[in-house]
Amino acid sequence: MKKILGILLCLALAAGFAFANGSAEKTETGSGKLVVGFAQIGQESGWRDAETASLQWYASRNIDTIELHFADAQQKQENQIKAIRSFIDMGVDVIGLAPVVETGWDAVLMEVKEAGIPVIFLDREADVDDSLYATFIGSDFILEGQNAAVEMGRLLNGKGKIVELEGTVGASVANDRKAGFDDTIAKQFPGIEILGSQTGDFNRAKGKEVMESFLKTYGSEIKGVYGHNDDMVLGAIEAIKEAGLKPGKDIVTVSIDGVKGVFEAMAAGEANVTVECNPLLAPQFFQAAADLKAGKTLPRWIKSDEGIYRADTAAKDLPTRQY
Repeated sequence: MKKILGILLCLALAAGFAFANGSAEKTETGSGKLVVGFAQIGQESGWRDAETASLQWYASRNIDTIELHFADAQQKQENQIKAIRSFIDMGVDVIGLAPVVETGWDAVLMEVKEAGIPVIFLDREADVDDSLYATFIGSDFILEGQNAAVEMGRLLNGKGKIVELEGTVGASVANDRKAGFDDTIAKQFPGIEILGSQTGDFNRAKGKEVMESFLKTYGSEIKGVYGHNDDMVLGAIEAIKEAGLKPGKDIVTVSIDGVKGVFEAMAAGEANVTVECNPLLAPQFFQAAADLKAGKTLPRWIKSDEGIYRADTAAKDLPTRQY
């Protein structure tokens, strides 16, 4: 899968769509193309790579009508802000943003508004006034957390001690997935106790590191692990195995995203459930951008379709996974 994503990314880069530092010459006007600037968070997970590949591949396949300027912020808000300002200077038609954190966007988005450029939040939201963005395209993160809690309750028959691997501190997706899960566990499954909750920054290596710490602290008390994304749980699975325990059996897992790696783990009996969060949002994103350029008003929230996948169907589902 990494090879496939790498090929897609390289093709898009070769076509001249990716600008890693967010800088480029001023866009020519009057070309008739839809000119879009997109400030991506970075490459913290396989899910994020799939979203990036989706955007760049779609743009490369529609080169006659779309001009994409892409910036990889390397998980730093200051880099995203710098990229947005470069998009303003270029005079793009629409700016897309996957905010690395929720807060701290008011000033730069006010500059975007003053420039008359509509903003689309993709897969993550920011805590700003409604007048500073046109629409949000993505998942219901609170619902994802709620669904994950129900699955954890089912796996543990409503009783047991678990740990939680949180996403990036301050990110809307992490806040919502935690709120949805924690609230549902407290209300519907009082027999389940969350022993510890710590950020793994949506990163596989950090997820393993945090799980190792949890295992040293709580040991065999841990009966389940909930991860705000699959990559952290894949790291946790490594830590569980190295501790001499069986992931998926001694410690059950529930995570979110639906990346191919977790389907492989479920098929191998080492993971239990993933709640899908679809990263292949390019068609929705570019359609929304085209509509905004045409002066249309969009819904405040354009939701993506997603499902819940379990270990008992993973082998059958695996060949159909695209990311």
